[in-house]
Amino acid sequence: MTALVVAIDGPSGTGKSTISRRIAAEFGLAYLDTGAMYRAAAWWCVREGIDLADTAAVAAQVRELPLQIGTDPREPSFAVGGEDVSVVIRSTEISTMVSAVATNLDVRAQLQDRQRAAIAAEQRPDGFSGGRGIVAEGRDITTVVAPDAQVRILLLADEAARLARRARELHGTTDSAALEATRDQVVRRDADDSTVSNFTTAADGVLTVDTSTMTLEESVDTVRGIVTRALATIEEGAR
Repeated sequence: MTALVVAIDGPSGTGKSTISRRIAAEFGLAYLDTGAMYRAAAWWCVREGIDLADTAAVAAQVRELPLQIGTDPREPSFAVGGEDVSVVIRSTEISTMVSAVATNLDVRAQLQDRQRAAIAAEQRPDGFSGGRGIVAEGRDITTVVAPDAQVRILLLADEAARLARRARELHGTTDSAALEATRDQVVRRDADDSTVSNFTTAADGVLTVDTSTMTLEESVDTVRGIVTRALATIEEGAR
């Protein structure tokens, strides 16, 4: 069977990572969180004492980033130079810094090349998924990294829903203090990243799924249906 590539984009708080991992696990696919790659790059630069405002120095440092990626959707992992950074890159400190790296155009080009290589690796029989394919999620997977993916989805949700979801995830509550504490990680980061990537408007051929009023299960079910139909089409074409 043709290796399936599912590309999922969208802003923070749309359920992108959770949905992508669920879909990858259910269909026996590998999983790639491209946003974590930018987080790992930011962590690496900070640890090495690089000024994130120095775009040339950051790009040079990221060029040497010794990043190892685990694509098991049940236990995705990221290591830098053999050191597991899966947890530390999710810290508030890195969250406030990552946009400085993610908006560096040289860095984006470098990491996009690595993302394409990771996707290609999971289309070979020796990849984690045995060559069946991968779910890759991020900001510009549907348009720049994997524009030829058989399934391309843009997940959207209104700002209130996105803030509430991220506040619940980070603080366990959606009271006003939690929402305000979360705003920088959702609204400001998306605004910064939107200067270098369009992840709020679907390109031609990209399906939009608005999860604003959906439960997680409803969102997963909607995406599952899209992937199932794509697989049926692929299998029909192979006959």
